Amino acid sequence: MGNETMKRTDEGVRAGELPVSKDRSGLVLGSVASGQDEAEQASLLGQAPLGVAAGDEKLVLQVLVVDDDAPVRRACRDIAAGRGCAVTEAGSVPEAERMLKCQRVDLLLLDLRLPGGSGLVLLEQVKMLHPETTVVVMTAFATVGSAVEAMRIGASDYLTKPFAVEELTAVLERAGQRRRFHMESRRLREKLRTKTGMGELVGQSPEMEKLYRILSKVAFSTHPVMILGESGTGKELVARSIHKHGPSARKPFVIVECGGLVPLAVESELFGQVKGAFIGANRSKEGALAAAEGGTVFLEEIGELPLDLQAKLLRALQEREVRPVGGVQAHRMTARVLASSSRDLAAMVEQGRFRKDLYFRLNVVSLRIPPLRDRRGDIPALAMHFLAQMDGASGKEREFSDDTLRVMSEYDWPGNVQELENAIERACALSSGPLLHMGDLPTQLQDFRLHRAQRLQGAQMDEAVLDGVLAGAEAGDGMSGGIVSISEMERRAILGTIRQLQGDKLMAAKLLGIGKTTLYRKLKEYGISEGTEGMELGA
Repeated sequence: MGNETMKRTDEGVRAGELPVSKDRSGLVLGSVASGQDEAEQASLLGQAPLGVAAGDEKLVLQVLVVDDDAPVRRACRDIAAGRGCAVTEAGSVPEAERMLKCQRVDLLLLDLRLPGGSGLVLLEQVKMLHPETTVVVMTAFATVGSAVEAMRIGASDYLTKPFAVEELTAVLERAGQRRRFHMESRRLREKLRTKTGMGELVGQSPEMEKLYRILSKVAFSTHPVMILGESGTGKELVARSIHKHGPSARKPFVIVECGGLVPLAVESELFGQVKGAFIGANRSKEGALAAAEGGTVFLEEIGELPLDLQAKLLRALQEREVRPVGGVQAHRMTARVLASSSRDLAAMVEQGRFRKDLYFRLNVVSLRIPPLRDRRGDIPALAMHFLAQMDGASGKEREFSDDTLRVMSEYDWPGNVQELENAIERACALSSGPLLHMGDLPTQLQDFRLHRAQRLQGAQMDEAVLDGVLAGAEAGDGMSGGIVSISEMERRAILGTIRQLQGDKLMAAKLLGIGKTTLYRKLKEYGISEGTEGMELGA
């Protein structure tokens, strides 16, 4: 290369003026290819900023160049600055360590052979203390082995000296994309930590936090996602959240109920139909896979799809083409596919009821939604969320009694979030005032409360009987050796239960597990009439 091509100035790198280094590394930056005009060279240096948003310093890519060769540092600095990055330099390991302590670094361009320490040791420190920092090592041919070791430690990429402007620009572009992705993911995670979460998702339990972290990543990809969970856990809400917070949020979101229609109707919904394809096909129709162009298709309960349609769906996913029922011309498919199931698809694969190849094609990313009983701490927040929605629709202001919230938090909710929402809707419909009581909730919750009270009462009765036996033993109680007869224990249990229930004999009979006729007969034997008040154990 002639001096006229590799002219170096103190002003840094300009179009057609790339520095050359004669140190141990050889030439650092190759010259711009001959025949390029100034516009092409300026484009190579890159004038488009790599920051996520113009004018926001927090989002500008922060680059630190660590190399003991000043011309190399200046070249990297000028090229990165031309791409809109904020660039600092360090010529040794101690200088780099000081800078890393006092500023954020998104991209570290690191030479492995440095004065004052090893580049590999510095790399280890950076990945330990600043794991979010992207590290790209710069090395000569003689030290490619060190570059491989650096990649093992945690470097994202490496540049072999001498490298061209295009190579460094590509590295900067990749680092900018990683930075944008990181900022978007962090912003989304912060949003997900609010009570309303992403879309209609609610909860701050560890199980939901884990789900939010995964959602914040898969929302920006185009891979198929399999959403698994029991009925009523909110699989459709998760699918809508992925769509809403992804790049195709403004495109269609189409739901296909694979288990709610006959096979021919499902096939028509998925792939479309041409007029006359079958009896009743009075017009041509575009299927969901083609209609949701650039959007998202949500296959609800994919496990219900017949095997022959599974094969057709697999072919569409592989070829990214959709052929309507009765048609010969295929249409391009650009929609992202999300699927859900409340069944054990892996077991269905083993049983031959679900295609293994389709399972793996859809199961690129798997999300398992926790049942409500596994995140009881979210139940009060969910209940308040649904109540606020219903209050907004009705214009009323209501709240739960303490006992109602406590019972809802202890109930197992076999129907999960859907059952909880329905229970609150029922309570709002039946309530006669602003306070929602247990009596407003569905029968299954009242039965649960009754059984819980029965278990508690049984434990209390056992304790009371034991106390009575001990007390009778100490006082003699007219019994030989302090022994209490079975009939006396029965009498004390019946009268003690009625007393604790403030005279509610019907509830006492339920808790004791006897009929009301038996209870009244026993009371008559004890000489207690139906209207007797203030019954005592010694009555």
